[in-house]
Amino acid sequence: MAVRLEMHVSGRIEDYALIGDMQTAALVCRDGAVDWLCLPRFDSHAVFASILGTEDHGFWRIGPAFPAGSEAPRATRRRYRGDSLVLESEWDTPRGSVRVIDFMPPREHHAPQLIRIVEGVSGRVPMRSTLRMRFSYGRVVPWVHKVDGRTVAVAGPDSVWLDTDAETYGKDLTTYSDFTVGPGDRVAFSISWQPSHRGAPEAPDAEAALESTAEFWREWVEQCTYHGPYREAVVRSLITLKALTYGPTGGIVAAPTTSLPEEIGGVRNWDYRYTWLRDAAITLSSLLRTGYREEARAWREWLLRAVAGDPENLQIMYGIAGERELGETELDWLPGYEGSRPVRVGNGAAGQLQLDVYGEVTEALHLGHMTGLARSDYASVLQLKLIRYLETHWSEPDEGIWEVRGPRRHFVHSKVMAWVAVDRTIKLIESGDADGPLERWRELRDEIHQDVCEKGYDKERNTFTQSYGSKELDASLLLIPQMGFLPPDDKRVIGTIEAIQRELSTPDGFILRYPTAGEEAGVDGLEGDEGAFLACSFWMADDLAMIGRVDEARRLFERLLALRNDLGLLAEEWDPRLQRQVGNFPQAFSHVPLIDTALRLTASGAYGG
Repeated sequence: MAVRLEMHVSGRIEDYALIGDMQTAALVCRDGAVDWLCLPRFDSHAVFASILGTEDHGFWRIGPAFPAGSEAPRATRRRYRGDSLVLESEWDTPRGSVRVIDFMPPREHHAPQLIRIVEGVSGRVPMRSTLRMRFSYGRVVPWVHKVDGRTVAVAGPDSVWLDTDAETYGKDLTTYSDFTVGPGDRVAFSISWQPSHRGAPEAPDAEAALESTAEFWREWVEQCTYHGPYREAVVRSLITLKALTYGPTGGIVAAPTTSLPEEIGGVRNWDYRYTWLRDAAITLSSLLRTGYREEARAWREWLLRAVAGDPENLQIMYGIAGERELGETELDWLPGYEGSRPVRVGNGAAGQLQLDVYGEVTEALHLGHMTGLARSDYASVLQLKLIRYLETHWSEPDEGIWEVRGPRRHFVHSKVMAWVAVDRTIKLIESGDADGPLERWRELRDEIHQDVCEKGYDKERNTFTQSYGSKELDASLLLIPQMGFLPPDDKRVIGTIEAIQRELSTPDGFILRYPTAGEEAGVDGLEGDEGAFLACSFWMADDLAMIGRVDEARRLFERLLALRNDLGLLAEEWDPRLQRQVGNFPQAFSHVPLIDTALRLTASGAYGG
């Protein structure tokens, strides 16, 4: 039977699995193709970028061989091995069953590695490995040659080494291997990245690496202090957050991908391979509440290094090592995911003014202090500097939590989070762990509170609004009771929750961030639409529980859990029309509120039998 690789087509976003080593990550499709991998860091150029283009932009498929004229078969089933980031994909074929085990060993001193072990289960199954490396996001074809029996691809500063006992051959600028596995047979493949000016990296011991990787994750998960009814979902989310943490610095990326669209075919395509202070701060909150103090400590150290002595120029995001320059460019040679262009790298929003991040950072530092994280004198100094900046800037308009690219406004959520920053700093001073002008800042806290309640509240509709003078709503208003700005039983809080349910809900009850059409169309300065924002939908479940509607909260939460893919992963948004996940994947800003809502519902006893 003639076999060859047909044109490889990227899967739906939810068709992907995540593997990673806490410095970078790969996405593996159901057909066994690695369609996204940046080396050596999350924010490096991609070696496999076919998810944003075509097979010509790089991928690596290992799976059953298939006849000419047909599509590559999708795995019959797949799972993570226990509570780990070791992926197992299995195919049942007419000739037997086979398993592919994919993982990336957590890095210590070795080179970045992606290891794939093919295991025969039953029968004798013909297999094919198709490795098409394309450096610089699919633009550069490397020089592939043999060195001491090993295959190496070199282009500019990068080299990637392929190691396997299987026979390989080159054709059409692609490296192939055809082989057959029977019961108990195991054939290992690995690629390792190395700077091209250095010698060959050590070839990994695949089986030993598999054992140590599985053990790493077992030991890490054992630290989790949550043992409630949603443990499976919480643990998978925690593993995902750990995978999105850049180990050497403690920085946490929002997602490991760029330009997966918020609207299929649209222009809302952004690079999320950076550390947003907001996302990282709420991630720190979830980690602390589930027992992970070391990750929280590492993030706080990252924050102190990134901000350094310059809180007046606090950026909303930084590179994973604290880099400030994140210039945005477009990769015009990539056609984009399902035609969603442009493909962007870098992020121009880094230069925006978003006053809410002062509140998120201060809240994270406060939580660390309250949960017994070892005291840092500089963290307290930083917190005081942030408030001194807010004293003279809180009343300014900004771009807000959603990074609008339209005109600045007086966003209510930004003002609320400025209040949070002042409130938490007052608590720090009251605890005796810092000195500051207590009375002056109490007056400032009251001034901000009064300003929001007078200018950001629509008395006629009994709801807070997106910005001062606006009639539009915004899902970030759901954080008002969660941040303690007003108690949950305040009529204005209840009115806001109910207004958002009426005006920003999709037919299936999920929540949009804000209107992208209507009276104030274009508030974000962008064309097109977007899906329901999953974080906002979890916030709604939280709020419903806080105001006593716990059964309704549980039902919404469990509908949200049902949106996860078969491996428990969530993108940024859900498209209710197409019934599919959209946006960068997997998304920390979706998994963090999942954890928080699970904790709240567990504490309230609001869960099914």
